[in-house]
This record gives sequence, C-alpha cells and structure tokens, in this order.
Amino acid sequence: MAELREGRPSIAGSARVRLGHSELTVRPIGLGCMGMSQFYGAADDAESIATLRAAVDMGVDFFDTSDIYGAADVGARANIRGFGHNEHLIGNAIGGRRNEVVLATKFGARLNADRTRVIFDGRPEYVNAACEASLRRLGVETIDLYYYHRLDPNVPIEDTVGAMAELVQAGKVRSVGLSEVSPELIRRAHAVHPIAALQSEYSLWERRLERGITATCRELGITVVPYSPLGRSALTGALTPNSTFAPTDFRTTNPRFSATNLATNLRPVEALKRLSMQKGCKPGQLALAWLLAQPLDVVPIPGTKRKEYVRENLAATNIAISADEVAYLSEVFSPGSIIGARYDSAHAAGVDEPRDG
Repeated sequence: MAELREGRPSIAGSARVRLGHSELTVRPIGLGCMGMSQFYGAADDAESIATLRAAVDMGVDFFDTSDIYGAADVGARANIRGFGHNEHLIGNAIGGRRNEVVLATKFGARLNADRTRVIFDGRPEYVNAACEASLRRLGVETIDLYYYHRLDPNVPIEDTVGAMAELVQAGKVRSVGLSEVSPELIRRAHAVHPIAALQSEYSLWERRLERGITATCRELGITVVPYSPLGRSALTGALTPNSTFAPTDFRTTNPRFSATNLATNLRPVEALKRLSMQKGCKPGQLALAWLLAQPLDVVPIPGTKRKEYVRENLAATNIAISADEVAYLSEVFSPGSIIGARYDSAHAAGVDEPRDG
C-alpha cells in the first residue's frame, strides 16, 4: 500500500451532508438524471419515472437536473427530447412527494435561435426568465439549489450571481451553486452571495479539481457535488478496450474513450477491480467510497436510468475504506494515468479549467 495520506472513513449511510452554509441537508449520494434524457443512448420515460420514484423509496433525497438536459446535443448531432425534457420528467415523477426531495437544477446553457448549437447566457434578465421556466416545468414553487451551469464569458460572474441572489430574496430559490469554475471565480461569486455547492466532474478518473478547487471549497465551506463520479461508467469495471458506444452516446466523441486511449485508461481500473474483489464489493462502489472519504463535504451524483444501479450506488455508503486504501487508489489513478482530454472542443466550451500547479 502507498504511504498514508489525509483521509477520513466513508460516511455512514444514515448520515447527512449540509449543502454549504444553507439549511439544506441531503444523504451522501444523490441521483444525476441527465442520462434519462440524453447523452448516453436511448432512454424510456416510463422506466425513468419508475426509477425516480423507486429512488425516493430507497432514500435518495437529492435529484440533479438542468433545463438543457434533453435539448439538442452540441452541433445538433442528436436532438433527443427537447429543451426542458428532464425537468418535466422529474416534475412528473415527484408529484405528491416534493417534500421528500431536494431539487437541484441549472441554467445558463441554452440553444441558439435556430436550435443548431448550445450557447451560454449569464445575463441577469435571462437568469430570472430561466428560473421561472424551470419552476413551471418542475411544478414547484421553489428550487432548492440553483446552479449557474456554464460560464458566459461576456458577463461578469458578479452580475450573474447577483441576479441569482435576487431569486433567493424573492423566495424562488433556496441556495445558489456554480459548475465548472476556477478558484478565482468561486471567490468572486462567493463575495456576492454565499455559494452552497460546486458541481464539477470529480472522480478517480478525473482529479483536476484537486488543483486548488477542493482546497478553496474547504476554506469557504462549499460542498462539492461530483458529477460523473464513476468516470462515465469506466470505474464500474463494465468496459473493455474493445467497448463501443451507440451513435447518440456522448462517449463516441470523448477523447478518453477513443480506440487509442481507452485501453490505457482502463489499466488502473484493473487495480480498482482487484481491490474491490478483496473487499467484497463492486468497483463502482469502491470508487464512490473513495470520493466519500475525501477530506471535504462531498455528495456524488452518479447517474443511471435503472433501479438496480441506484440501489448498488447507495450501498457505497456502507463500504469501509481505510486511509491506506484511499492513498493506494489515489496513487494508482495519479495524474497522467488517464490520457486524453475529458471533453472534445465543442463540449469543453464554458468550462473554466483549473490551471496546473
């Protein structure tokens, strides 16, 4: 095993995590709902609604969506369901159970006038209009956590977050979040209104957040909400170097899943699989346990369309992982072990990457 590093035991399944300095608390693992509308191949609305309702029955109380989920993919490669589809889906699923769920949605990514590409809009007037539309689609009076989804380079973040603060004052939003922004922008936004959560990609597979962002969130008391915590399924052990994806699957355009990169990127997953076998759990559960053991407030939101995977992911809160095991996995998946950009150039737009160092 590698040298011991700072860590903490996994959070017990009954524990709750506070979202920043807000009054909102959630269980340690939420549910990312994007794949129910687009990006990962075909989805069935009836099955998705059944999964959402079953997730609530299982104790999941944190659902994540966005107004853009379901709209045309970048470049109109696959116009899947339509703008707002995912919010409509969740609104239908939680009817009568609103008080059992903390709802997070996002704004800032929208379609251009001819609906051929995604653009980013952080104008204060758009913030208010987007919120009103999301409230209608979700069928709720208040959004619990409202994220600025992707950065608009033409609008100072202070102006956008200022408009979000007005939504809090109006009672339409309970707390404010950001997504995929650097430490500098987190601090600038936090100075305008307390940021409850930062949602960015973070996992054994993708650790750029450790370049100053996790430290900034710890300092400011911001909860980290990792999306794609299972490396877009790579950390589940289900992929092989010969895996292929449907034409509508986002991974067909992702450099990390290219034929030339995937074989290299799955090598450290073999060590994860071996350790999970020794511990009597699934590789994905161990990958989630690694996240839960990080020294910060963290709530991963693995996405799935199926009930059995919701149950499997939730069981990760019961996996005991030692500081030695956390350090070992951190070493196995050290920077440079996963090759290829995490997005192609089109999908990378609006992502404010942390700098090296």
